[in-house]
Amino acid sequence: MKPKRERWAEEFPRWFDWILDEAELYDYGRYPVKGMGVWRPYGFQIRRRMIELIREILDKRGHEEVLFPMLIPELLLRREKEHVKGFEDEVYWVTHGGLEPLDVKLALRPTSETSITYMETFWIKSYKQLPKKYYQIVSIFRYETKATRPMIRLREVTTFKEAHTVHDTFEDAERQVLEAIESYKEFFDRLGIPYLISRRPEWDKFAGALYTIAFDTIMPDGRTLQIGTAHNLGQNFTKAFDFKIQLADESLDHPWQTSYGVSDRVVATIVAVHGDDNGLVLPPEIAPIQVVVVPIPAKSEEDEQLVKETLEKVRGVLEELGLRYRIDDRDELRPGAKFYYWEARGVPVRIEVGAREAREEKVTLVRRDTLEKEQVPLEGLRERIPSLMNEIYNSLRDRAWRELRSRVLRTSNLEEARRWIAERRGVVEVPWCGREECAVHLEDELDAKALGSPWPLERASGEKCPVCGRESITWMRYSKSY
Repeated sequence: MKPKRERWAEEFPRWFDWILDEAELYDYGRYPVKGMGVWRPYGFQIRRRMIELIREILDKRGHEEVLFPMLIPELLLRREKEHVKGFEDEVYWVTHGGLEPLDVKLALRPTSETSITYMETFWIKSYKQLPKKYYQIVSIFRYETKATRPMIRLREVTTFKEAHTVHDTFEDAERQVLEAIESYKEFFDRLGIPYLISRRPEWDKFAGALYTIAFDTIMPDGRTLQIGTAHNLGQNFTKAFDFKIQLADESLDHPWQTSYGVSDRVVATIVAVHGDDNGLVLPPEIAPIQVVVVPIPAKSEEDEQLVKETLEKVRGVLEELGLRYRIDDRDELRPGAKFYYWEARGVPVRIEVGAREAREEKVTLVRRDTLEKEQVPLEGLRERIPSLMNEIYNSLRDRAWRELRSRVLRTSNLEEARRWIAERRGVVEVPWCGREECAVHLEDELDAKALGSPWPLERASGEKCPVCGRESITWMRYSKSY
């Protein structure tokens, strides 16, 4: 029985697993290594278009794509002590080459700050070369000991986009963090994904960073999912590698760095946030097939010929518009089965062409987000399809943002906050004095994770910390999370 996309924890995981299989996106659980899945062709096309989008956004802001080795020598990984301490429980180690023990243990890349900083010591010598902005899209490996989930919590993250930048001043590194945030806002906005931006608490920042800014979204079961992060690394890694450059005043100093990343979770979020009981609902920009054309069988040879002629006219319009389309002329499937097939795969627009429409020189358009139908004259198809695509994108984006906002509660009443987390799920924002012990106490009190404070910083004027009673300086967000 097909699971419903209901808003509770017990049903959403089943729905998510069903949609990955039904839409032929991702095969998880059958590959004989835990925490690793296989991208199927249709899912790979969505992944590829997501990658093309983030490349476009980064390239236009002056980033250069690179590709680093997957293996990192243990000595490199251990150069920044706080960094390796944050990852040492998650590292996969390569210890043998064939039957021979290796002289140096090699880590499968958990992230690349150390390896990239090491190579930058050879490449960058002067402030005149800065700022320098690199990125790569690679697999990373982390020995995840919690329950793994397809695309959401993996041991091999196959679509890890990590950017790494170098600057001659702290101020320029700060500017770069702001640019990274704007890049991710554009990225998620174009995908119609809603988000909360938070400054992670000090005890939950990226290992080796001065601070971390994170993007979270709310999944249909009310749990939050981190979908992107940006870190000001300060001089922590450049000092660990004794990496210095010549500054404008001819002195030598350690440069400043940032890093920021997104992963497979973006595809998981597109699936979860936009999907419905019939399957995927894809934003037109990343849909592998933007329009599917389904001919309705005719009862006479004359009508059959008329349908074929109309199909060719429709094909001409779609090609002229440069859209990705498919004409589903499979004889073995009835139209209803074809409708179900393409709805599960989230194709934004379906065009139905039957004898009656052909005689009237019309076609029927069906939009995937609402399944509403409309008849359009053939002569108006060229204008209507682009406008319909735009309507679908706007509808998906606005609906997703309404849902996220409805799941966020700001309150100083702990009983209300506790009920919200336990029953409604979503995110609660509680006044916070800035002390770690108070925030951690509330994690236990609410049985939820502290996500951090709203970014940019929002003052909680006149509010008191519900734990210690001190004046609050901002809000702390809490949620159940993946």
